Amino acid sequence: MGLEIKIPKFKFPKFKFKEIDDVEDINLEKEKEKTEKNKKDKKQYEGTHYKTIKDAFNYSTEHYADNVLILEKPDHKTPYKEITYKEFGEDVINFGTGLTKFLNLKDERIVIISETTYGWYLSYMTLLCGAGIAVPLDKELPVNEIENLIKRSKATAVIYSAKRKEQIDKVKDNVPMVKYFIEMNSYDKVKGRNVGLNTVLLEGKKLVEAGDDSFKNIEIDPEEFKILFFTSGTTSQSKGVMLCNRNLAENINSCSAYVDLKETDRLFSVLPLHHAYESSIGFLYPFGVGASIAICEGLKYILPDIKESHPTAMLGVPVLIENIHKNINKSIEKSGKSAVVNSMMHVTNALKTVGIDMKRKVFKEILDNLGGKLRIIVSAAAPIDPKVGKWVQDIGITFLQGYGLTETAPISALTPDYDTRVGSAGKAVVCAELKIKDPNEKGEGEVLIKSKTLMLGYYEDEEATNEAIKDGWFHTGDLAKQDKDGYFFITGRKKNVIVLKNGKNIYPEELETLVGKLPYVDECMVFGYPKDDDLVVSVKIVYNKDYVKDNFAGFTQEQLKEKIWEDIKEINSGLTNYKHMKKLIITDEPMIKTSTAKIKRHEEMSKILTE
Repeated sequence: MGLEIKIPKFKFPKFKFKEIDDVEDINLEKEKEKTEKNKKDKKQYEGTHYKTIKDAFNYSTEHYADNVLILEKPDHKTPYKEITYKEFGEDVINFGTGLTKFLNLKDERIVIISETTYGWYLSYMTLLCGAGIAVPLDKELPVNEIENLIKRSKATAVIYSAKRKEQIDKVKDNVPMVKYFIEMNSYDKVKGRNVGLNTVLLEGKKLVEAGDDSFKNIEIDPEEFKILFFTSGTTSQSKGVMLCNRNLAENINSCSAYVDLKETDRLFSVLPLHHAYESSIGFLYPFGVGASIAICEGLKYILPDIKESHPTAMLGVPVLIENIHKNINKSIEKSGKSAVVNSMMHVTNALKTVGIDMKRKVFKEILDNLGGKLRIIVSAAAPIDPKVGKWVQDIGITFLQGYGLTETAPISALTPDYDTRVGSAGKAVVCAELKIKDPNEKGEGEVLIKSKTLMLGYYEDEEATNEAIKDGWFHTGDLAKQDKDGYFFITGRKKNVIVLKNGKNIYPEELETLVGKLPYVDECMVFGYPKDDDLVVSVKIVYNKDYVKDNFAGFTQEQLKEKIWEDIKEINSGLTNYKHMKKLIITDEPMIKTSTAKIKRHEEMSKILTE
C-alpha cells in the first residue's frame, strides 16, 4: 500500500511527569478492579454484516443521525466545525440527485482530486451509493499524469478542490471527453463545462424536495465495478484496480470483527484519502459503526489539531509513528527524565502481567500531548521497527498493524485488539484466507490471498489480472512467514518494488524505461540503496564506450558522471518527488545477467554494497 507523506518536525514540551511522583498514592486494589472491568476476552467480536456501502450508509445515517461524523476546520484559527450523520446523509442524497438528474451523470466515471476535505468524503460516498464510478486520484501527481489518468479512466466529470484548480485548468483543453469540472465549496452556476459543487447539491435538493426519490432508490449490485484506484506508478505503468461495493463493505465487516471501535470513538485523519487504506479503514469503517473523523489540516498542524480534536484512534505509516516516538523521547531526555520513564515502563509492564494496568495514569502527560484520549494506533503500508510498536504499547496505547494492497481494497490481515503481536502484520481477516506458497527452510514464502475484498481485476489488462490471480488466489509478491497462531510476519519483497520508509512504492522498471532511452545507456538498474534506516532511489548505468568516445571525447570519468547526472535530473523533473533518483553509479563493465539476459538484481546489489 504505497503512501507518501512528508513529516514535519514535531515539538513536544519538556515533560514534568508529576504523575510518576504520585504513583505511591495510587490504590492498587481499585486499579485492579478497573482493569478487570475493561478486560477484553480473547475472542472475535460480532462485527457488522454489510453487503454494500449503501447498506452502511442507510443504517448509519438512520441509527447515528445525531452523532458527529466529520470535524473540519474552516481555517487554522477557527475551531473545528462539526457535521452530523444526518447532515451528511442529506448532503449525499441531494448531491447524488444533482449529479444524476441535474447533470445527467448517472453511472459515469468521475475523478475526485483533492486534499482531505468534507467535499472528498461527500463525493466518494455519493458515488458509492449509486451516482457513478469513483476514480480517486493522488493530488500530488504531476499535471501530465493527471491528464493521462483522466483519459485512461474515460472519466466524464472531475470533482476537485480550489487548491487543485491550477492543475485542473492546465488539463481542461486536453480532455474534451470531460463534460463537467465540479469545484468543491463553490456556488458557481453552470458555465460551459464548469460548475460549483454547492450548486449541483442545491439543484439536487430542489428536486428531492419536489418528490424526486430516484437517487435514494438506486439499488446497488454488490458485485458491479464501482471504484477505480490507480496504484502508485507512472501513467504508462500504473495499474488500475477495479473494485466493487462488496470489496469495500467487507473491509468494514472484517475490521469490526477484530477491533472494538465504538460510536464514541474518533479517528484522526492524517493520510491521503485517494489511497485505499485511508478511504476504507479511515473513513468507511468508522462510518459503518457510527464513529467520528477529525480532519488534520496538514502535517504541520498534527499536534495542535490532535490536542483540539481529542481522537481515540489514528491510522499512520511507520515514518509518522517513528517520528512521534523519536521526538517525544527527545523531549523526555531534555527533561532529564529518561531513567525514571524507563523504570516506570518496567514497573507498569510488570503490574500489567498481574492484572493491574496503570499505564495511562502514569504516562498521562505523554498521552495529553497526543490529545489525551488516544487508545489505538494502527500502522500499515510498510514495515515498522518493532521497538516503536512496543513503546506505543508501553505508554498505554494499543498498537495494531494491518496488511493489504490496493488489490485487496486494502485489508487482508489485521492484528485483533484483543490479542496484539507487535512486529506482526496481523492474521487473516474474517473474509480472507492467506497462505504461504512454497515456504523455504525458514518458513518464508510468497503470501497468497483469497478474499472477499479481492479486486475484480486490473482495468483493461486481462493479462496482468491472469498473472496476479490464479485459481482464485492473488499472488502478492510479498514474502512472509506465519507463526503457530496464524499471525503473519512480512520479511521482504519478492518483486523488485522499492518500498520507502514512508510506505511509497516505486517500480524500478518504470524508471529504467526512461533512463534506457538515453542514447549512451547500454544497461541500467534502478534500486533502493540503504541509508539511515531508509532507501535512496538509485540508478546504476552501464554506458556504451563507443558512443562516449565519439560524443564526449576528452571527458574525465568525473565530467562524464556530471553530464549523465544532468540527464538524470532532467528525467527527475518529469516525475513525482518520491520517484526522484538521487544516487548515480556509472561504469562500462556489463552487469551480471542470467542466460536470458535478465539482470541478476540481488547479485548486482551485493556487488554495489561491497564496493
